[in-house]
Amino acid sequence: MSEHFIKNIEIKNFKCFEDFKAEGFGRVNLIGGKNNVGKTAFMEALSTNVYSHNLGYFVVALTRFKNRRNSLNNLEAYMRNSQMTFRERFITNPLKDTKRLEIKTNIREIAFFPKNENGILKYFFKIDKDEYDFNIDDTPIIRGSENIIFIGTDGLNNRTLISYFASIQKVDKEDFLNKSLQIIDVNISKFKILEESPYCKVGSEYLELTELGDGVKQFISIILALYQAKNGYLFIDEVGNGIHHSTLDKLWNIILTIAKEQNVQVFATTHSKECIKALVTANTEDVNTYQPKEQILDNDEIKFIELGRTEGKIDSVIFDFDELKNEVEQNMEIRGW
Repeated sequence: MSEHFIKNIEIKNFKCFEDFKAEGFGRVNLIGGKNNVGKTAFMEALSTNVYSHNLGYFVVALTRFKNRRNSLNNLEAYMRNSQMTFRERFITNPLKDTKRLEIKTNIREIAFFPKNENGILKYFFKIDKDEYDFNIDDTPIIRGSENIIFIGTDGLNNRTLISYFASIQKVDKEDFLNKSLQIIDVNISKFKILEESPYCKVGSEYLELTELGDGVKQFISIILALYQAKNGYLFIDEVGNGIHHSTLDKLWNIILTIAKEQNVQVFATTHSKECIKALVTANTEDVNTYQPKEQILDNDEIKFIELGRTEGKIDSVIFDFDELKNEVEQNMEIRGW
C-alpha cells in the first residue's frame, strides 16, 4: 500500500477520545459502532492529523470541525453581535474552548493546548519536532488542502461541487459520472454546471441539484471527491446517507474501483448493516449479475473498524476483509458493543 496511507493512530483528549489506540488500517476502511460512540470524531481526528502538515493547516483543521457541527448557531450569534468579528466567532472561540490534545499516526505527531500567560491567551502547537506559540491576533487563516476531503452527512456544498467537477473533466470522466447517476435514478442522464450552479438533466429538463433527493447529492459528492482526492484522503460521514439499500453495493463498487485507481485512502462511517453487507458484495461479486468475480481490493486493503466501549472507555476491533466477510455470512452483530 502507499506510503502516505495512515496505518495507526493514538488519540489523547480529542472530543470523546481520552486515550485511544488502533492500528492496521487499509486502503478502504469502514467504521461501525453504536450511536454516539465516536465514529465521526474518530474520522475527524484522522483528518486533523493528515491535514496538519504546517501550522496554518493545523488551525484550519481544528476550527472547521469545531464549527462544522455548530455552524448555524455560530452564524446566528455572529449576526446578533455586530461587535464580534468573524475571526472571534469562527477562529478564536473554537480554539479557546479546545483543551490539550494529541494525535499521533505514522504520518505525523501533533499536539495543541491554549494557555493564559499574564492575561494574554496563547496557543501552543506541536507538529512533529517543531513547536509554535502565538496569541489571538497572530492566528493564521488559510484555505484547506485540496486532496484531503471530508464529506459530511449533507454532502458537499455547491461551491465545492463546482470546484471538484474540474477533476472529473481533466480525466474525461463526465460520461462515467453520468452513467453512474442512473444507478440512483434511471431518469437522470447528465450532470452539468449551469449558471454557476450544479444541475442534473432529469427526463427532458435540467433541475437544480437542490431539487433532487439527498442520495443524488451524496452520490455525486462521493464520485467527484474520489477524483479530487487523488494520492490523498477521503473521509465520508454516513456513506450511505439518502441512498437506497438496493444500490449500496454499486456505490461501494465505485468507491473501491476509484480508490484503487486514484490511490486514495478512504475512511467512512455507517450504522447500517445493509451498508456493511454491500461492501462485502461489491468486492466479491459482479454487482449486476451477482456472480462471483475476482476481488477489486486484496484482503488487507479493506478493513472494518468496530468501535465500542469497555468500562466506559472507547475501544476498537479491526477486521480484515476475509474476517468481515465471514462475520457477514454468519450474520454476526458487528456494529459496536
